[in-house]
Amino acid sequence: MKHFFTAIVGTFLWTAPLLTRAQIQHVEPLNWWVGMKDQQLQLLIHGQDVGTTLPTLSYPGVKLLKVHRAQSPNYLFLDLAISKNARPGTFNLVFSRQGRTVYSQPYTLKQRRQSASAFRGFSAEDVIYLLNPDRFANGDTTNDVVPGTLETTLNRSAEGGRHGGDLRGIINHLDYIADMGFTAIWPTPVLENNMPAYSYHGYAITNHYKVDPRYGSIDDYIELAEKAKQCGIKLIFDEVLNHTGSGYWWMKDLPFKNWLNKADSMVLTTHRRTTNQDLYASKFDKDLMINGWFDNSMPDMNGANPFMANYLIQNTIWWIETLQLGGIRQDTYGYSDKAFLKNWSCRIMSEYPNFSMVGEEWTYNPLIAAYWQRGKINHDGYQSCLTSTMDFPLQAALVQALKDPEEKWSANGWTKLYEALANDFVYANPNNMLVFGDNHDMDRLFTQLNQDEALTKMAITYLLTIRGIPQVYYGTEVLAQNTQRPNNHGAIRSDFPGGWPGDASNAFTGVGLAEPQQRMQAYTKTLLNWRKTHQVIANGKTLHFAPFDGLYVYFRYNAKDTVMVVMNKLNTSQNIAPSRFAEILANKTSATDVLTGKKQPIGSLSVAPLSATVFVIQ
Repeated sequence: MKHFFTAIVGTFLWTAPLLTRAQIQHVEPLNWWVGMKDQQLQLLIHGQDVGTTLPTLSYPGVKLLKVHRAQSPNYLFLDLAISKNARPGTFNLVFSRQGRTVYSQPYTLKQRRQSASAFRGFSAEDVIYLLNPDRFANGDTTNDVVPGTLETTLNRSAEGGRHGGDLRGIINHLDYIADMGFTAIWPTPVLENNMPAYSYHGYAITNHYKVDPRYGSIDDYIELAEKAKQCGIKLIFDEVLNHTGSGYWWMKDLPFKNWLNKADSMVLTTHRRTTNQDLYASKFDKDLMINGWFDNSMPDMNGANPFMANYLIQNTIWWIETLQLGGIRQDTYGYSDKAFLKNWSCRIMSEYPNFSMVGEEWTYNPLIAAYWQRGKINHDGYQSCLTSTMDFPLQAALVQALKDPEEKWSANGWTKLYEALANDFVYANPNNMLVFGDNHDMDRLFTQLNQDEALTKMAITYLLTIRGIPQVYYGTEVLAQNTQRPNNHGAIRSDFPGGWPGDASNAFTGVGLAEPQQRMQAYTKTLLNWRKTHQVIANGKTLHFAPFDGLYVYFRYNAKDTVMVVMNKLNTSQNIAPSRFAEILANKTSATDVLTGKKQPIGSLSVAPLSATVFVIQ
């Protein structure tokens, strides 16, 4: 692969190959909007020798400020100013050479569908349902195999192959997602991944403005966003700023030598993300971390190149406006240039002040995770506008705490979870941290917890009642597992039961599910829908007590409501002495179990063995 790529670079990259048709190949963004806060727009123009032409335009309220010529003659970058007085409409970009028109390209400005302040991101009031579109449901069999794509086969038994799930499959089951009680969906990327293998996962994008035809069309994506909104569900866009797929259309003709990081050498990143914060990190390690490729088939885009930076920022805005998004999940956060990440996040939040974005910083060190969140005062003065990061430290502590035996004076078990939450002082906004038990890159929660139904229920209870924004991975609600194939991505991203005709079991209808699966699904549904009606979970304060006798007890409370959660990991029922919690239970008389409806006097509370009991306190 390395020698092949070097040959491509040496032969084609800087020799400006002739394109197959004498026309404009790409104009990106595909369109724009009037009334944006930032009135400047930079267009990428790609076409045979377009860099040797003189561009002009004539449209009221739109001015061509500057023309940038790239190192490849097949690109131009045009800086436009779109005034507040500009109206929606279409105008021509005219490209001339020696007084003769070579190209004439229409470009459209649209009316915004809502004001920037009307975009509402996800928050602790939401619960996010993460799903892999290829593995969730096949709603349109006509796009299972698409001629012209490099991976042309469909094989559900191939762990790394295409299984046929698509956007239509998600649309068809929005009622299930809403009925369960989820209020946001996060599909992994559905943009074109025209790669020869493993193209289903979506993280090797080959066109930032095109939906992969095996998932459907841009119209299907827009329909998903609109119908989800009608169901009270926000759509979160899974974005990849750091890298693309090696099959990207620009790979044989880059506009600049530094459009990609180490484009001519394909050096891999070290993944040493702590170099972003490390006081003692060497320049060598810092460079290799940021500038190395994520994978040998995933070249790194160079956010330090100002044209690439504009390209990526505008692409984010384009998808927000096109889909009317409810948030962004940013993949591999911390791998890109730090200054670019700051500019990207702050530009988005400046345009959409009520929006939300969560970054994937896969670290078990809360100091590293906290560094990227908006409002954090950092030792080096770095300031981000990212609203949320993924709480990997709490995820690891939760799983380990549930698996560890409870031993007196031990630092394991509940103590591990208790102390992990105690680290919240390092976060600028703990309530905006994304909490989860598993995701598309790690073993299923049920597998992590040794296929223990009781422990899995306890984990779900914790995630749905603790501070933060909960995310649940599809299938967790029916005890999906990959125990026989640990750390296997194909098994972790298994097909959702009932998403394909003829499936032996159907999680959408409950037909064919085993009793434990039915219990888990009903349990999760009850908690999700209860949570929606109790704002204290989303917006209340947190008070927890040091673990004792195999119990971990915490409260969510505000001036109006109090919720008590008792986590009992012992095999016996436990009585709860109210005196221990007098500071919050004083003057309270009763507690109602959310799951059973049973009401108990405060003075004689008891909880079942191996359970998490959620009490509403009166």
